Amino acid sequence: MNKRVLLSAVLGGVAMFLWSSSAHMVLPLGEAGVQQIEKEDRLLAALQSTLTAPGFYMFPKMSSNNSPAEYYARIANGPSGMMVYFPKRDFAFGKLLGTEFIVELIQASIAAWLLSMTMVATFGGRLGIYALAGVIAAVATNISYWNWYGFPSVYTCAYMFTIWMGYVCAGLVAAGMKIGGPREARW
Repeated sequence: MNKRVLLSAVLGGVAMFLWSSSAHMVLPLGEAGVQQIEKEDRLLAALQSTLTAPGFYMFPKMSSNNSPAEYYARIANGPSGMMVYFPKRDFAFGKLLGTEFIVELIQASIAAWLLSMTMVATFGGRLGIYALAGVIAAVATNISYWNWYGFPSVYTCAYMFTIWMGYVCAGLVAAGMKIGGPREARW
């Protein structure tokens, strides 16, 4: 990866991170579709007396005594859901932000590297490559989570938009730096 592509990757990662941070902390996108639990004290007491280990939990529990049809009927006719539970969590905001930045830097680096291997020579074409990569990234898990786990539609759409827009921000950097085109596609 040459210096210009590497610089595009880093600046693109910064652009993605700034957009993502703004989407979650300034705009309402990070909270779209998320609800607060009323009377949470009773629920928390029940959780603390039932669950001892952190984990990803789904309910109702599927037992070996039930057929899949019986289990699906329980889901259809009674409460069902999922949750990520921590009896206690070491929540280090700075560490979480750092991890998020690294993830977005990796995404921007892969996109810059892929773009550098193309013959795309126009600003719009370069930006289009990133926009398309953003659609792939946004759809990859979000639609499955909406479909299988019942994530709220508004949450799914907001999160997909946030991811896609992050790629567009990184793409603006790469397109402006003229990554790709005939001179770089000699890999």
